[in-house]
Amino acid sequence: MGAATISAMLKFDLLATEGQARRGRLTLNHGVVETPIFMPVGTYGTVKGVLPASLHEMGAQIILGNTFHLWLRPGLDVIAQFKGLHGFEGWQKPILTDSGGFQVWSLGGSDGSGRKISEEGVRFASPVNGDKLLLTPEVSMQVQTLLDSDIVMQFDECTPYERNGVLTTEAQARASMALSLRWAGRCVAEFGRLENRNALFGIVQGGMFENLRQESVDALAALDLPGYAIGGVSVGEPKDEMLRIMAHTPHRLPANKPRYLMGVGTPEDLVEGVACGVDMFDCVMPTRNARNSHLFTRFGDLRIRNARHKTDARTIDETCSCHACGTGVSRAYLHHLDRCGEMLGPMLTTIHNLHYYLHLMREIREALDEGRFAAYRAQFRADRARGV
Repeated sequence: MGAATISAMLKFDLLATEGQARRGRLTLNHGVVETPIFMPVGTYGTVKGVLPASLHEMGAQIILGNTFHLWLRPGLDVIAQFKGLHGFEGWQKPILTDSGGFQVWSLGGSDGSGRKISEEGVRFASPVNGDKLLLTPEVSMQVQTLLDSDIVMQFDECTPYERNGVLTTEAQARASMALSLRWAGRCVAEFGRLENRNALFGIVQGGMFENLRQESVDALAALDLPGYAIGGVSVGEPKDEMLRIMAHTPHRLPANKPRYLMGVGTPEDLVEGVACGVDMFDCVMPTRNARNSHLFTRFGDLRIRNARHKTDARTIDETCSCHACGTGVSRAYLHHLDRCGEMLGPMLTTIHNLHYYLHLMREIREALDEGRFAAYRAQFRADRARGV
């Protein structure tokens, strides 16, 4: 199976543009995804604390799973019984699976001692039971084929911003980027050998070096993959550095392919990412922050744990129609649930945060459809600056 056959597994239609911002539509094996889109993260096959029905109600079109974690638990033999991740977790819309590269990177610690990277792949001890394991591009493709995810990510090395407090040099970033490119070639070969019916995305690396990012873009574009991701951001770099790479790379990727910015980020990051030409986003921020009582609203962020909310009868956001806001759940009640450690608290706050992110993306799509994204972007900034 060559690159042209792989590309046939995904269709991307570009419907409208405004500056670098794009309105598109992805057609995948398990459904259609309207872009720009935010993808809720379900690392272990579940978006924590959220029923699949709630994900449908809030407009989730595609969710994430993680190759590394699902490989370890419950294991491939279990998921194979359900003919893939869709059947196992009861989600029949599209799924994207991360290759495991970021998780292996995070296992290494600040000095990288938790894993050993070689041309072959990455050797590490399982965080579940201590077993000695080897994750290679071929293994990643084999696992993701069994998971039957609609979008498969190449196995890559996530280039750190610094090692042991020392900034990654251009030479180190180049070696890491070149290794990811060689692994991309192996992923393409194995993906084809397995006759995977889904779509394989490449991942642009290169650290904070724009020349290396361009080299990575050029080499990956030559593979003519169905889509491309921008990796190696949100790995400890200062915000202005992340924004610089976000502004540099997306519009340099093939215009007829979807562009995915991995692991980003705040509502502001999403709006600015769209302005830079990004089509797809994911981040644990809305769910992780929700579990720590940090809520996102149209008018800024809200920390429900603060004592000032103890008697506050207002909903989280008067403009929001999520289950919590739409049924009149008060800030005082959420504050109470948080103080008592009741599980309903993080369930409601997670639903709210995800609803906010997905509604934000829906508003962006509508603005692009109507040719008013610039005005929407300005109003978004003004609203968020108003405060709650």
